[in-house]
Amino acid sequence: MSLHPQPWGDIPEETARVARASFPKGNTIMRLHDEFGALYQDQDFAALFPRHGQPAWSPWRLALITVYQFLEQLSDRGAADAVRGRLDWKYALSLDLDDSGFDHTVLSEFRTRLVNGNVELLLLDQMLSRFRESGLLKSRGKQRTDSTHVLTSVRVLTRHEHLAETLRAALNALATVDPLWLKPWVPEAWFERYGRRMEEFRLPKSKANRMVYLQQVGQDGFRLLDALEQDEDLVQLRSLPAIHLLRAAWHHHFERQPDGVRLRDPEELGPHYERFNSPYDPGARFAQKKNRRWHGYKVHLTETCDDELPHLITHVHTVPAFQADIDAMTPVHTALSQKQVTPAEHFVDSAYVSTASLITSTNPEGTEVIGPIRADPHWQSREPDAFSTEAFQIDWEARAVTCPQGHVSRKWLVRERPKRTVISVRFARRDCLHCPVRQRCTRNVSGHARELTLMPQELFEARHAQRTAQHGQPWLTRYHRRAGIEGTISQGVRAYGLRQARYRGERKTQLQAGCLAAAINVERLVAWLTGRPRETTRISRFAALVG
Repeated sequence: MSLHPQPWGDIPEETARVARASFPKGNTIMRLHDEFGALYQDQDFAALFPRHGQPAWSPWRLALITVYQFLEQLSDRGAADAVRGRLDWKYALSLDLDDSGFDHTVLSEFRTRLVNGNVELLLLDQMLSRFRESGLLKSRGKQRTDSTHVLTSVRVLTRHEHLAETLRAALNALATVDPLWLKPWVPEAWFERYGRRMEEFRLPKSKANRMVYLQQVGQDGFRLLDALEQDEDLVQLRSLPAIHLLRAAWHHHFERQPDGVRLRDPEELGPHYERFNSPYDPGARFAQKKNRRWHGYKVHLTETCDDELPHLITHVHTVPAFQADIDAMTPVHTALSQKQVTPAEHFVDSAYVSTASLITSTNPEGTEVIGPIRADPHWQSREPDAFSTEAFQIDWEARAVTCPQGHVSRKWLVRERPKRTVISVRFARRDCLHCPVRQRCTRNVSGHARELTLMPQELFEARHAQRTAQHGQPWLTRYHRRAGIEGTISQGVRAYGLRQARYRGERKTQLQAGCLAAAINVERLVAWLTGRPRETTRISRFAALVG
């Protein structure tokens, strides 16, 4: 379908009259339209549509429908029905009362255009642009970020199911692309073995029989890969994503031997994040955080938190589940800068804070990262009588360190590591070996002297200052602002289905998170315009007795 831009125009008179009679005070959707019009224009999506061909249904309407769909948690069919039958939707979309709407599959096609065009956050970003022009969103304000886990949309497979289903997915892909090659080649027994979805109850019951079955699956997989490699004319088939996944799975789980195939032991498989669980969503990986385990993704939400303006979500960042929170800081700051909403103060928890992030000189935008830095992990910092690093006097100019007993270090070595520079400080063995307070300083049973690992001076002093400040009441009062992001995550999970991915793949999960963020912004903005106060933290009746 091609794009023939259409302005959103005025609401048909009859539609406006009937809608106003039915909703005399308006509702969320109508109030948003009254304040901002349609939010989107067809030109915002011009790059996603060809110039020639059958005219497409107006993209600005599809964009609004997608946001309203997430606002009310509707399916594609439900959203299409709402366009045909609901007065408030016709009002917001400037449609006639008798407009017949569209087929629900148009919404899926529209989302596919967003993903294929690498603009999964276009709906959110265009909305933020309008809000910024209206003065509801500003740069150099206060923002906060936190993450939550998102479960994959496909079922989690056992190892046995995973291997058989990966081979089955490869066969289905080949049957779709080149059935004429596959049908005469494939052994007859494979139709019975891989013709149906693999589930646990279809597997052999005993452990020995299951091992025999998996070895057979491994041999079948290698046989298929060998057949594809031996024929030079099958380049297209070898490049199919399902074949790449089959090759990767067999590399991890099987070892070819002269007498057959050996299934690798679980200890040989390597870390979980290197392996996919399902061929239908290979980007969904395993992760564990404290006592929570899941397969899927992680979404970082960033929102404004200025007192005088509505709290709007400014960015969502979707990553594989195993990725550390601290790795999200740079892409989040880059995205906020591109949207012209760079914060002056950014509130985060300790998982996002590195020593380097505390120094504004390392951030081109000068954003102050406000969050607690992790405690010193060494045992000396946990015992009150032990000598932690803070007990030593450091002379940076002389490149020397003096211990609590007055001994001066013997060596000062600067080492360049892949991601950082460290300074190794060593004391003389003769000073430490017979030291009367040695047990308070080191537990090295081999008699070696105490060694310290330091950061460069600027980083070391910034970390020390942060650890000192974050225990004071002024810093704690200021940092209390970060806690509100947990309410946003709760709202996304409980009211908008953030916890469960609707679609397969990281980019489609990013699209879902972006649409969900736009829907939350609509609700919050209308609440702010109507003067509805923000919710406060709920306190149980028992906890309230303290006051």
